[in-house]
Amino acid sequence: MSFLSRKYPFPKSSHWLRDCMIYSIIVFLILYLLQPFGFSYYPGNKLLASLLFGGVTFGCCMVYGAATNPLHKIISPWRVWHEAISVLAMILFIGICNFIVFSFVFYRTYSLFACLLFLYWTLIIGIIITIISVSLNYYRHLRNQLETLLDKTTEEQADIMVTIHDTTVRGNDLELPINDLLYVEAQKNNVVVCFMNEGKADHREVHTTLSAVLDDLQPYENIFQCHRSFVVNLNNITSAQGNSNGYRLKLGNCPTEVPVSRTYVPKLRSFIA
Repeated sequence: MSFLSRKYPFPKSSHWLRDCMIYSIIVFLILYLLQPFGFSYYPGNKLLASLLFGGVTFGCCMVYGAATNPLHKIISPWRVWHEAISVLAMILFIGICNFIVFSFVFYRTYSLFACLLFLYWTLIIGIIITIISVSLNYYRHLRNQLETLLDKTTEEQADIMVTIHDTTVRGNDLELPINDLLYVEAQKNNVVVCFMNEGKADHREVHTTLSAVLDDLQPYENIFQCHRSFVVNLNNITSAQGNSNGYRLKLGNCPTEVPVSRTYVPKLRSFIA
């Protein structure tokens, strides 16, 4: 259920015409090559009939896309369950239209039972296609657009200063705006703090431990331990690549990629709204 409520902020495909054409070609090839649903018994020209159903599919995709496109502007944020219902509804719409055309092509008057049976199987197949389509699309985008899925708190923390305490006797504490903090890396008895300084990534070594840094920054939910040696500021993620086995994060203008180990991937995803 938590996955269904996550944001699905990916825009409608800019190649909608191409996508509609692909769907229609798939329907055409399935009918012409596999000839399911008794299509093999059709006495007429099967090529033309297959082209007809492909054309109906193309028209349905165009009409459905035009009708539902405003929903992405009205419903904000657009979530995974919105996308799933939209895809499933499109499949059902295409199925119903093709069923009507099918009855004309075969000159048959179908009973309510036949119609319900057809919708039943369309729904079953549609659910499978929807799960695969939405999940693959979501995680494909997640690899490179993780930053668009995070509820960032940059504006709320605009005036907040944080201090990372140096534990040496004459320690020189590091104080900086929390929005400038990129990541902290543990190195032996010290940590290296990477932060933005006049538009460029800068580094400062502080004598402390990563656990002590986490204690200093504990009030801020956007400070996240992503690896046993790394802590990152989620607000500054600009891209992410990887999968369930781990991610590589880029933050701000910093050239270093910060790893997210497999252990911390589930926790990272829990931050996605």
